Amino acid sequence: MEIYKNPSREQWAEILKRPVLETESLFDTVRTIINKVKADGDKALLEYASTFDKVELSSLTVTEAELKEADAKVSIELKSALYMAKRNIETFHAAQRFEGKKVETMDGVTCWQKAVAIEKVGLYIPGGTAPLFSTVLMLAIPAKIAGCKEIVLCTPPDKQGKIHPAILFAAQLAGVSKIFKVGGAQAIGAMAYGTESIPKVYKIFGPGNQYVTAAKQLVSLRDVAIDMPAGPSEVEVLADETANPVFVAADLLSQAEHGVDSQAILVTTSEKLQKDVMYEVERQLGYLKRRDIAEKSLKNSKLILVKDMEEAMRLTNAYAPEHLIIETKDYMELAQQVTNAGSVFLGHLTPESAGDYASGTNHTLPTNGYAKAYSGVSLDSFIKKITFQEIQPQGLAILGPAIEVMAANEELDAHKNAITVRLEVRS
Repeated sequence: MEIYKNPSREQWAEILKRPVLETESLFDTVRTIINKVKADGDKALLEYASTFDKVELSSLTVTEAELKEADAKVSIELKSALYMAKRNIETFHAAQRFEGKKVETMDGVTCWQKAVAIEKVGLYIPGGTAPLFSTVLMLAIPAKIAGCKEIVLCTPPDKQGKIHPAILFAAQLAGVSKIFKVGGAQAIGAMAYGTESIPKVYKIFGPGNQYVTAAKQLVSLRDVAIDMPAGPSEVEVLADETANPVFVAADLLSQAEHGVDSQAILVTTSEKLQKDVMYEVERQLGYLKRRDIAEKSLKNSKLILVKDMEEAMRLTNAYAPEHLIIETKDYMELAQQVTNAGSVFLGHLTPESAGDYASGTNHTLPTNGYAKAYSGVSLDSFIKKITFQEIQPQGLAILGPAIEVMAANEELDAHKNAITVRLEVRS
């Protein structure tokens, strides 16, 4: 990890640089994959399973027998944990239901909004180095609450053609409609355009490697919506002298083990804490199963000492972290000053892991500084809002002439006439 002490404002941009996914360089490769899926459908997906996943599949669809087999393999302890997480995620997201109100903007003119679920959504769950069954819950549960009629899940199989049982159990628990053994850019292409087996969806959600990210960017240009731009995962811990260095180090490492391109940052006003955290990171690193991944990730990570909390907050909002953990004495006061972050974890007993799994908030969050403009996944991500308006005679009499004047000044005569003919009928 790189150590910085009181860097100048001019240094911030360089210090806060993230690992970059060069997705543009992959566009040609990914476009070829997507076009083949569009042209050849399931045949292309089965060929790519052989090429990329090293497995010969006879079918892409997960069967009822496989779902029952998975259920038997998941331990009671994990099932219990997943049920608790589901309850909390449901509780938090159900509270986000939109209630549209009719608004009379003037006498005789009424406007309102209605929330309507996106009918068909696609969820991508990576295979990779960890079975992300928690992401299944984070995406499928709000989709179900929103009322999405079809929830399609794609995830790559292992070399035996199997899906991790916890992913399948979580998918059943959360209400996924159909599950398919497809990974990579080809899965994104399949959900974007549809194949013989896989339905076309209207919006695609979920994390993935640089090929998946590039594929989502490409299909979103004109064919299907996506959840948000994506980059490597990240955390910032904001801490003062009251923070426990053991906790802080554990928080940094929990992010570092995500992937080699993840980033973990400590911003602190305490030089002693900076030093103690460096020691603790090295000590705890030795106990991790994913030590090799975490070690590589830590090369992207920083320990930054600043002069006071005012500067710390300016630095934090400039970084706009995906996850922000505030481990300070006055964490509630500092929380009010956060303007750019995906999700915030307050106090010494609230690690990022809580939001990643089971506290109830969603862990699909904006990375790469996109928290300056984007929100994380929520119930709103799975709905669209349609506006309605109704004009009564008295409203047309008052509003009509103003519309005529505006349309005439924009030289849009047909727009003006749509009002004029109605006013003439009334008179």
